[in-house]
Amino acid sequence: MKKRFIAIVGLLAGCPVQAETIDIEYSRFYSHVKKLEGEDVNALQFAFGFLRVGEGRLCGINQAQIVTDKQTLPIDITEEQRFTVPSDKVLKMADAAVRIDLAEAANVCDMSVQLETRPEYLKTEYSASELAFLYQQYQAFFNEMGSFLTFMMPRVNGLMVHFADPNLDVKLNNAPAVNKGTLLLDKNWLELGKPLELPQAPLRITAIASKD
Repeated sequence: MKKRFIAIVGLLAGCPVQAETIDIEYSRFYSHVKKLEGEDVNALQFAFGFLRVGEGRLCGINQAQIVTDKQTLPIDITEEQRFTVPSDKVLKMADAAVRIDLAEAANVCDMSVQLETRPEYLKTEYSASELAFLYQQYQAFFNEMGSFLTFMMPRVNGLMVHFADPNLDVKLNNAPAVNKGTLLLDKNWLELGKPLELPQAPLRITAIASKD
């Protein structure tokens, strides 16, 4: 199977390409997702997308599929224009490709990889033990990745809760306030062992990390 960028021909000669279909080796995605196969990191996932150069937004995706010589598997695209792929060694051995039908030209869209919690861990109420569990998952991931290059890997200093509304400002009971759609739960707050009640289920939960 050829791995190459496939331009959709414009309707008029000389017109700039407005959309493009690209094939990316599945192995490039597998190198990420295989890192999350252990029980100590199985609450996490990698979400992929394409960042519009110079604009800070994600490029639109019309459709995505995993393609091999024998089958085509659909990929779900979120409203945010991100997607996940399974960790499957068989697909890697089959020389599969991830075919992305972009809504804009590929040369203005750079791959974006985001580590976040799986959807089943997004809800409105968390016990202290559930928050500690998510925090420990991120700690385990960064510890494992930095086992040989510790000086290059950031340390996890807490959890960052993201909401769909970027303008959301809410004061919470016994927790920091939501500011512009984001709630920061630093290490010191998490160690207090408090539960958390949110006004709505978050869009995602990521790690607060730094190299300090």
